[in-house]
Amino acid sequence: MKQNIKKISNKFINIIERGGNALPHPAALFGIFALLTLLLSAIGYFLNWQGVNPANGENVKIINLISVEGLHRILLQLVDNYTGFAPLGIVMVAMLGIGVAESSGLIKAAINALIQRTPKYAITFMIVFTGVISNVASDLGYILIIPLSGVIFHTLGRNPIAGMSAAFAGVSGGFSANLLIGTIDPLLAGLSTEAARIIDPDYYVMPTANYYFMAVSTFLIAISGTWITHIWVEPRLGRYTGEVKIEPVQKLKSSEKKGLRWVIVVILLWLTIFAFGLIPDNGFLRGKDNTVLHSPLIKGFIAVLFLMASSCGIVFGYISGNFKKHDDVINGMSTSFKSLVSFLVLVFFASQFVAWFKWSNLGLVLAIKGADFLQAMNMHLIPLVILFIIFSGFINLFMGSASAKWAIMGPVFIPMFMLLGYSPELSQAVFRIGDSVTNVISPMMSFFALIIVYYQKYDKNAGIGTLIGTMLPYSIIFFIAWSIMMIVWILLGLPLGPEAGLFYTE
Repeated sequence: MKQNIKKISNKFINIIERGGNALPHPAALFGIFALLTLLLSAIGYFLNWQGVNPANGENVKIINLISVEGLHRILLQLVDNYTGFAPLGIVMVAMLGIGVAESSGLIKAAINALIQRTPKYAITFMIVFTGVISNVASDLGYILIIPLSGVIFHTLGRNPIAGMSAAFAGVSGGFSANLLIGTIDPLLAGLSTEAARIIDPDYYVMPTANYYFMAVSTFLIAISGTWITHIWVEPRLGRYTGEVKIEPVQKLKSSEKKGLRWVIVVILLWLTIFAFGLIPDNGFLRGKDNTVLHSPLIKGFIAVLFLMASSCGIVFGYISGNFKKHDDVINGMSTSFKSLVSFLVLVFFASQFVAWFKWSNLGLVLAIKGADFLQAMNMHLIPLVILFIIFSGFINLFMGSASAKWAIMGPVFIPMFMLLGYSPELSQAVFRIGDSVTNVISPMMSFFALIIVYYQKYDKNAGIGTLIGTMLPYSIIFFIAWSIMMIVWILLGLPLGPEAGLFYTE
């Protein structure tokens, strides 16, 4: 029975993958999406598609981009759309530092040391778990954890795409889960507070509102991600037979061991600087509001990654003998950029599509109409929770920003939950589940194009179909497991966080 289900599921996923890969090149496909957005904006404008934004009561209409004003905006902001696309600068700066670390031999030596010390059965769990935890450090997971996981799997003789997929599942599919409070927590809490005050002017949602639930979710996602990688994804992908050669695990040379010891010293020096800048109440690395969460260290973590990676790479390179002169450092940076060529092309088209879709208000109107429909269903709690998770996940396919979606949906669902006797903290937690589980299959996710480029390192024919087909099982299992966990949490009446219960009483 299990084998039959697996065969049917694999056939379904294979159909999705083949269908997706039969589409044009990802860059061309994003270009087509952009043109379709122009067409739909004109159709929506003339058909008067609109809705009332519950966040501010304003009437939202579709903006026709096939107009004089739309044409002017496209021409004037085409370059800004590209250069201002969030992942572009992040990836380029991070790759400068990572290029130094890679060319120095540091990354290879560190991976060899890691593999030799970590039990093989724990590698996948460690990768997914690290991916989830990396969310506290901005975009570190996308830039470092995912490509490194491919290298680790490849070194172990396992399919590197499976390794990257497991990491991507943790980083993006487990976006809301964490053992630490991240920058997204106070952001969503602030929006939830404003929405809750529609009903109760004195209500306050704390940044720790979902901490208990999300801390436990960290292990749920790590275990689920590990299981689906071993049971489904890795067997389906099979043994890697591509052109990239396996770099076998080798015993470290004495110079490499010495280099790693000095790298640890460099890291400790950095951590000491960070501690002096963050721990004192007036620390020089604290944010304008004197908090750690909004400090430049957290918000500017890519700059920190560049400084740490490049300094560690330089120290390791010279001590190990891989660097002889400063030209070697610069060449390491230059070499890392060669792998970004296809990404730079892809991002140009992806950035235009994302910008035009946002300008058109198509995603905003869709979210408003969907929220109105869900509100009109008037369901009991458990069915409402499940439907809300599905709806949030569906909307996530069209709107990438969690805060933007919650700014629209919060003022609808939080008052609705409160009037039914359920807390704003509960509606926020339910939203976060749906907002996370479809990240890995959403083309609107900012780093979606980058993941395709990572895949293409090992499989030149990889495309959108490959990515969606590989990640779909994670999305489905995460949805099922997380939904069940939420239902059990509700049935047990457990608090979602400190002073954050499930029920609202006036």
